[in-house]
Amino acid sequence: MDWGRAKNVLIISFLLLNVLLGYQLWLDIREQLNMNVNTAELPKDKVLLMQQKRISLEANLPLETPELGDLTYLLHSDSRKNAEPVILDKPVDSTIMYKKSELIKTLGSRIPELDQYAFDLLNSSVDKFILYRVVEGRPMFDVKLTLYISNQKIISYLQDRVELLGSGEAKPVLPAAKVVASLIETYLPDGAIISDIQLGYKGPIFDSEKQVSAPSWRVMLESGQLFYVNAISGEVATDEEQGEAAANVIH
Repeated sequence: MDWGRAKNVLIISFLLLNVLLGYQLWLDIREQLNMNVNTAELPKDKVLLMQQKRISLEANLPLETPELGDLTYLLHSDSRKNAEPVILDKPVDSTIMYKKSELIKTLGSRIPELDQYAFDLLNSSVDKFILYRVVEGRPMFDVKLTLYISNQKIISYLQDRVELLGSGEAKPVLPAAKVVASLIETYLPDGAIISDIQLGYKGPIFDSEKQVSAPSWRVMLESGQLFYVNAISGEVATDEEQGEAAANVIH
């Protein structure tokens, strides 16, 4: 046996093993640092519960607590009833989605009020892009513009259009930390990964033109499941409940 060669192989193997272990340690430390940053505002008992339930908070926890009021608006009657996608006369490259100026330049003349909608990347998929109507930079989660994709081309769209009537009395919203802490304790399944937290507006859609949308936190899981929490009252709803008022309230 060539002992010199064997010795060199062992040395190289140990070096590679040390590199691998060091890399794994670095990943663990980075993950722990990210958790500490994202969970700094959560109560310690909720952080411990997260660890027990293997829940990960990958989204940044918003610190803002602005004063917001309910939005009252008219939902155009042709926006929902028997609505069919509008076919574009000429499909356009889907890459325009990633630069708003290009999107407006290309489709602004064909899609009404396009500049008043914002792209939601995390809620989109390979066959459709989702945009929400925005009010002072905050999305209305019930008012969507859907762009349908085929062969990496935008071929059609379906749009909810609204006319804003006004807003109600502004009140401070619940902190995102309080909302997430309650969801961790009561609603989120073991192993859940929180991928996005946004403050916007959400409300039940009635069979009427006049609608009301309340300030709401949207918490999205990596699985695609969505939780909506009324940012004033604390009521919790999911997409499956289709915006119906939930019996459970965050206190």
